[in-house]
Amino acid sequence: MPHWLQQCPNCGYVSPRIDEADEAASAIVAGGPYRALLAEAGYPPLARRFLCRAMLLEETGDLHGAAEATLHAAWVADDSRKPDLARAWRLDAVALFRQGPRPDLEQRVRIVDILRRAGDFGGAAAQAGELERAGLPDPVDRVVAFERRLIAAGDVRAYTVASAMPPPSARPHVTHRGGAAPRPGSGGLLAALRRLFRRR
Repeated sequence: MPHWLQQCPNCGYVSPRIDEADEAASAIVAGGPYRALLAEAGYPPLARRFLCRAMLLEETGDLHGAAEATLHAAWVADDSRKPDLARAWRLDAVALFRQGPRPDLEQRVRIVDILRRAGDFGGAAAQAGELERAGLPDPVDRVVAFERRLIAAGDVRAYTVASAMPPPSARPHVTHRGGAAPRPGSGGLLAALRRLFRRR
């Protein structure tokens, strides 16, 4: 994660590549809210970097990208043993997902997981119910059912997608069958769901 973003040591601009910036980004970086965020000593430095990126994305209209960056800050808070920050940033990420274009199926499943990890079990259950009423393909239905069990147990821990689809299974997870993993980009929704639980 420390290598996912670069940060200019002079102005504090944050991007995957700091040699690529436009005038809109320059104005945001020079603004008061961004400067205040850079100076926020109560946040882990790596989390601040992701939050700065989130602010840039939000201000330029990429709300889903901002949600992802905010979620990454929550992961840093997890690793830094700052559960209150992690919870707040997960809830911020959900709000950003919902403020942008309608989230796609993968994102809506992720919102269930994000809310559960934030301890918002009511919100997570409501999101899961909305998904279930719309009808879910396999293996998404199994992932949501697994989330339902975790919600009912009041469990906020992180899990892998393999936990949601243990053997035996009609289509076993690759980690349970010894075969080669699918080529990058070839896994479709199942690959996306693996990414869903790859860390948080």
